[in-house]
Amino acid sequence: MQEYRRSHTCGALRKEDIGTRVRLSGWVHRNRDHGGLIFIDLRDRFGLTQLVFDPDTTPEYHALAETLRSEWVVTVSGEVRPRREGMANPKMATGDIEVAIDQMEVLSKANTPPFSICDDTIDVNEELRLRYRYLDIRRGDVAEKLIVRHKAMMATRNYLDKQGFLEISTPILGKSTPEGARDYLVPSRIYPGKFYALPQSPQIFKQLLMVGGMDRYFQIAPCFRDEDLRAERQPEFHQIDLEMSFQTPEELYALTEGMMQSVFKESIGAEVQTPFRRMTYAECMERFGTDKPDLRFGMELATLDDIAEKSTFGVFQDQIKNGNTVKGICVKGGADVSRKGIDNYTAFVGLLGIRGLAWMKFQEGKLTSNIVKFFDEECQRQLVERLGVEEGDLIFMVADSRAAANQGLDHLRRKIARDRDLIKKGHYEFLWVTDFPLFAWDTDEGRCVSEHHPFTAPNYEDLHCFESDPLKIRSLSYDLVLNGYETASGSQRIHDSELQKKIFETLQFSDAEIEEKFGFFVKALSYGTPPHIGIALGLDRISMILTDTENIRDVVAFPKTQKASDLMGESPSVVGDKQLDELGISVQHQESPV
Repeated sequence: MQEYRRSHTCGALRKEDIGTRVRLSGWVHRNRDHGGLIFIDLRDRFGLTQLVFDPDTTPEYHALAETLRSEWVVTVSGEVRPRREGMANPKMATGDIEVAIDQMEVLSKANTPPFSICDDTIDVNEELRLRYRYLDIRRGDVAEKLIVRHKAMMATRNYLDKQGFLEISTPILGKSTPEGARDYLVPSRIYPGKFYALPQSPQIFKQLLMVGGMDRYFQIAPCFRDEDLRAERQPEFHQIDLEMSFQTPEELYALTEGMMQSVFKESIGAEVQTPFRRMTYAECMERFGTDKPDLRFGMELATLDDIAEKSTFGVFQDQIKNGNTVKGICVKGGADVSRKGIDNYTAFVGLLGIRGLAWMKFQEGKLTSNIVKFFDEECQRQLVERLGVEEGDLIFMVADSRAAANQGLDHLRRKIARDRDLIKKGHYEFLWVTDFPLFAWDTDEGRCVSEHHPFTAPNYEDLHCFESDPLKIRSLSYDLVLNGYETASGSQRIHDSELQKKIFETLQFSDAEIEEKFGFFVKALSYGTPPHIGIALGLDRISMILTDTENIRDVVAFPKTQKASDLMGESPSVVGDKQLDELGISVQHQESPV
């Protein structure tokens, strides 16, 4: 059997190892022929070590070194020695030493890679990277992000273990409860015509663990949702899932904040300040137009309805009369934005359905634009005061439905912050968003649906609204937002079976539907359920922020594309007739969207 066990990794050797005989194994990273001497950088995930082959002392291995190609796997032995005078490389951790090789064996040859492995600065098409993901990992950048993710997971486990939590695995094959995103279904061979569902969340099971008296549970849980994908979303993902009994939101806030401190410290050495800021859902929507605001920069939204009403600008007045709103933002120093730049921003919000973008600049002590004439001096003064305008600033205003105006200005605010480089790197702004609505109205189905999930407790001050106006009921729920991303969502759970049934009825589930979908769960609640509370944090999104990337695929070892396909493993794929027959399934073939 080949001898390839390492005495050291390729990132371990230092000056103090000079004179030591070592064995290294890894991939050929670069090779260079310098007038007889051959230098090879050997790589593993720990780093690089320079190898030297001398034709005078080891001619047979020097000859073998001449044949080596990039990404061949070799094992070598030799003595550590200092690099020659002036040849040290301060950019390498092992840059003070080299290994003079007197033994080598090729363990594995490699075809020419489809892209450069030794230079991860070369831009490579993402589709090609995903098709050869194992090579992409070798390039280093993805590997570094996976290491940070690992550290975050270990910090999580260690922290929660010290807080008395038990890591408990919940089922992957469960029951379909399609209230929210679509389930991934798994057919049962033993029970023809019946299906399991992959979990969108361990929600029901973790609540049942509280019924079971486990008191404090957590797991880093795999979850699956068959939904349209975005840059920060994958069909399969992991969440840091936890639940605890006899605890209040204040205790959960403190626990989660402590965990985030530990995760950021242990994974990237960053200090997180606590306590985190808090803001109600209503305040978030009013000030930022979104329930996941990025607080690393200003440009808060301001409602301008009263000022617009007093102006003579017909566009604004018509929108107000139709029950819509006028909102604006102030871009500090934005008077330097050209007319072409303003037109580009107008086109940008147009993609979001906003039909126009009004603007004014404050220069030489007064507002200027083609619509200033519609605002008298008092209206202009109020605009300046309301938006906090100063010399050299730019105002943007939109008039539309409240939802459209909020969405348009939220996206515009983020774009301007990126364009003007207002976002500090390595800056983390956490925010608890509270008092979400319990229900939202689904116009397609003509009924209330859960804003989060149907197991969220209502604010007990609003119970009287169940009969009169359930959309006014606030929930005892909370999201944790970080740098504009929703990174966690949690709530006080319903521990009373009658209240849980009331929620189901408000969602217009019939008794038969309640029994079919949740009967076992409602029954469990009737056997003495403690008050309990929980939260789920998105490990993948947190890893994105930790590694400073905006693409969730960068922090997943083997991700899917935006169309939920695996280019490397070629899935989803066609299944043979024999397997389908065993499951009692016939397939109606349709054209693939990929």
